[in-house]
Amino acid sequence: MARYLAKIIGLGAQAMGRALVKTVRQEIEAFNEAARLHQALNNNSNDAAVDDNKVNGMTLTEARQILNVKDLDDQKAIDTNYQHLFRANEKPSGGSFYLQSKVYRAKERIDQELVKLQTVFPGGIPPSSAAASIGAEAEAHFKATKPGPESRTD
Repeated sequence: MARYLAKIIGLGAQAMGRALVKTVRQEIEAFNEAARLHQALNNNSNDAAVDDNKVNGMTLTEARQILNVKDLDDQKAIDTNYQHLFRANEKPSGGSFYLQSKVYRAKERIDQELVKLQTVFPGGIPPSSAAASIGAEAEAHFKATKPGPESRTD
């Protein structure tokens, strides 16, 4: 009698073990499928910006919208819009430091993209030396006017 009872317990444990393994495999497959679906949705969510990676928290599309430029080849429009928006948002003229930093980061993001394009296409988009000097001037001004944490009133 004890022998039959041991066989029954053994067969029950075996069946439970198989069921557990099968359930875990199904859960892993469901997780992997959900991950693939999530990745596919994220990749196709914005067709205009499929390869528009965020750099320093800003996409290239957002940077182009902030500086109101359509084409990265038009360096003069980029510089003109940048200078206007940067000066318009200076603190002494009643501007917003937050908006000024957004304009600065947008210009920085576009400059990073231009450098990346230049390395990919060496004969393609040449960086303007005027733009580099303006960027250096603005960066110095930005760092000089940046308030410390103790003087922040926002």
